[in-house]
Amino acid sequence: MNAAINSNAEVRAWIRKAENDFNAACLLMAAGKDCPSDGVCFHAQQCVEKYLKAVLCLHGLDFPRNHDIGELIALLPRGCGLPLSAEEQDKLTEYAVDSRYPGLEKDIDFTEASQAVKWMEISRISLRVYLETKAGAKTNLFIDPLIDTK
Repeated sequence: MNAAINSNAEVRAWIRKAENDFNAACLLMAAGKDCPSDGVCFHAQQCVEKYLKAVLCLHGLDFPRNHDIGELIALLPRGCGLPLSAEEQDKLTEYAVDSRYPGLEKDIDFTEASQAVKWMEISRISLRVYLETKAGAKTNLFIDPLIDTK
């Protein structure tokens, strides 16, 4: 198997995982104001992180095994960026760990979870467009029975 095929398979795997987190965040939010807002924020962060890692894989770029959205964005190739402020990047990064463990968490309300979902949706759209453009017409990274292309 050639390197391009391996790379595309790895990119698809990251996309599949990102979409799982996207779907999880959306399903949790559907519960409304009683949703587990920490879980929503965690999955929103994970979706963004995994899409960023898909882009880095597409370009054969190494990345750290951490959850720092800002650090991952800094590694993106020229021409690929996200419309997230440094503050928004930091906030998403906090959700990877702080929202998940006792003693580290702060109260996250429905409004904050809704904002995390907006950041996730904006990032997801931006990164999917970038991936589709860079992968080329002959290679559709989103042709996978496990990936919902909505």
